[in-house]
Amino acid sequence: MKNYATLISQELGLTELQVKNTLELLESGATIPFVARYRKEVTDSMNEVQIAAVRDLHAKWVELDKRRAAILDSIKEQGKLTPELEEKISNAMKMSELEDLYLPYRPKRKTRGSVAIEKCLEPLAKMLMRQGFIDVKATAAKFVDVEKGVRTTDEALAGARDIMAEWISENIHVRESLRNRFRTYSVISSKVVRGKEEEGEKYAIYFKASESLAKAPSHRVLAMLRGEEEGFLRLYIAPDEERALKMMEHYYLREDNDCSKQVSMAIADSYKRLLQPQMETEMRKFYKEKADTEAIKVFVTNLRQLLMAPPLGQKTVLALDPGFRTGCKLVILDKQGKLLHNETIYPHPPHAQYKLASDKLKRLVLQYKVDAIAIGNGTAGRETENFVRHIPFERDVMAVVVNESGASVYSASDVAREEFPDYDVTVRGAVSIGRRLMDPLAELVKIDPKSIGVGQYQHDVNQTRLQESLQETVESCVNKVGVEVNTASKELLSYVSGVGPALAKNIVDYRNENGPFPHRNALKMVPRFGAKAFEQAAGFLRIRGAENPLDASAVHPESYAVVNAMAKKSGCTVADLMANAELRKQINLKDFVSDKVGMPTLTDIMQELDKPGRDPRQNYEVFEFDKSVTSINDLKEGMVLPGIVTNITNFGCFVDIGVHQDGLVHVSRLANKFVKDPNEVVKLNQKVMVKVVAVEIDRKRITLSLKDV
Repeated sequence: MKNYATLISQELGLTELQVKNTLELLESGATIPFVARYRKEVTDSMNEVQIAAVRDLHAKWVELDKRRAAILDSIKEQGKLTPELEEKISNAMKMSELEDLYLPYRPKRKTRGSVAIEKCLEPLAKMLMRQGFIDVKATAAKFVDVEKGVRTTDEALAGARDIMAEWISENIHVRESLRNRFRTYSVISSKVVRGKEEEGEKYAIYFKASESLAKAPSHRVLAMLRGEEEGFLRLYIAPDEERALKMMEHYYLREDNDCSKQVSMAIADSYKRLLQPQMETEMRKFYKEKADTEAIKVFVTNLRQLLMAPPLGQKTVLALDPGFRTGCKLVILDKQGKLLHNETIYPHPPHAQYKLASDKLKRLVLQYKVDAIAIGNGTAGRETENFVRHIPFERDVMAVVVNESGASVYSASDVAREEFPDYDVTVRGAVSIGRRLMDPLAELVKIDPKSIGVGQYQHDVNQTRLQESLQETVESCVNKVGVEVNTASKELLSYVSGVGPALAKNIVDYRNENGPFPHRNALKMVPRFGAKAFEQAAGFLRIRGAENPLDASAVHPESYAVVNAMAKKSGCTVADLMANAELRKQINLKDFVSDKVGMPTLTDIMQELDKPGRDPRQNYEVFEFDKSVTSINDLKEGMVLPGIVTNITNFGCFVDIGVHQDGLVHVSRLANKFVKDPNEVVKLNQKVMVKVVAVEIDRKRITLSLKDV
């Protein structure tokens, strides 16, 4: 058995040393963000995707070896492990190959073949399998034994065929060839369950559908599987049966005689009764996992773009959670997101207290020196936006429509109740809308990613895989941006490399009891914040205003000595070095290379000294919808409107044009050229101009296009 590093390096195109070092770091408790950012010399600058791939492949090989050991033990206990079989099992490189080798030895319940063997029909099966020129009827007649349950010649032949069918189904070469045929040439067909036509109308396009499984888009596969799960569809997966049988016959038929006819019958039975159902089950699993991978990839890409959306920054914000009958919930947040004031205004029918609400907003904006007004994009969102934009405020204030997906989930959560125990869900929802404008990442980490609404079929994919992928994506984004330790919530801190929920709570509790952390080393005073946690977390935690300016940067404390040496050689302080580009230009990085610090780390340090603590997210840009369009009824074919991309799927993207119903831009309408991946053309939260292609008011469907706009 080759070692893991060799196998992984061959599959990923990395060197064995890269893989070996990466595995050692991960096994020592290092996180992927930490390894990618602060151990570039050890991994030869591998990125997070490569590191995760090494970890996942390692887990796959470990799992394969665990199964290999269990199979060897099982066959050994049966006393059937030969040196040849042991070698085959030891050299198997795929789980399917292992299971195929184990199949003849797997403990089984009673089968038609085992029953026939009990009736002493195995010698007849072997004679038929040899396909000699014998009198089949006369030979079979010798095995008729009423006491053993074989009453006729036909029963003897049927039993022998049952035995041969199982031999054929357990042949590793037949199984692998058939598996490849199923994987490459299978057709997935769906039919409506009789009597479910009306109830399952949403699956109408699959009531009589058929396409190549290998070429079927992941979203269609998931939709068909969901339709079957809900009892509206029946699915069938198989390649052309005639060709599959010919392939199997190629392995077994050597003559053209009465024996080979019996073998041919056994082959057909083996395929229809045993192999086809088994292979269909395998294909369902294989293509479901493939579809899951695609759907999770879409979800992860969207989530990353959403979390990395430009923040407005530290501004005083007035946030509105719009509503008609219940009014608009209003909150005011200071520059750190702290709730200062809340109340309800009623500018819309049936109350229509337009002037009272307008005067109140003008007064509050002036009183609290509000910089921006955040307006939720849900019910009454456009009406509230128009109301706000017509108010003559006495100071410059921007009005911004904010995507409020998931705000209601947050407002009813334990996190929100703990944060605002004395306020109801409506106030908490408005706070979430305001904070989401200030810093999307810091606020969205409080919500289960599946509730944010940026993906496709998130409830149909493997939930464990989805949760792990989303968790890693959030962790990656949080560590890429960095976290201000003296103001961050425990939810945000929990995603910092090496921290986690328990230590995050300890950090916040210590901060509340002892005041702000004066420097990074003070983190070591937090209970359970040991040396390993400090190593993993310190570089991603920021302390602005600390005595050491490096504490506000992404320079890891383990590299402070290097920066001090640079400053000393330049005859200045670290602060001078950070402030003066000319001083930095005079530094020769080669002078500071050592056995522990290489050029990649030194290059990162210089970039960080140039822009310490720089937020990698883009600057915020104000966006406005078309003022003349506020509902789906205002839309006309041919209109060209501004919009924001709210979701991206394999079949296109959804765009909010400010009418409470997102429109779909099908992948065929994304560009004038063929587009395979919508992410090649658009990004989440991107501002776009779209053309209205069709409007179905009764079905609340809007078809849009990005072509020729």
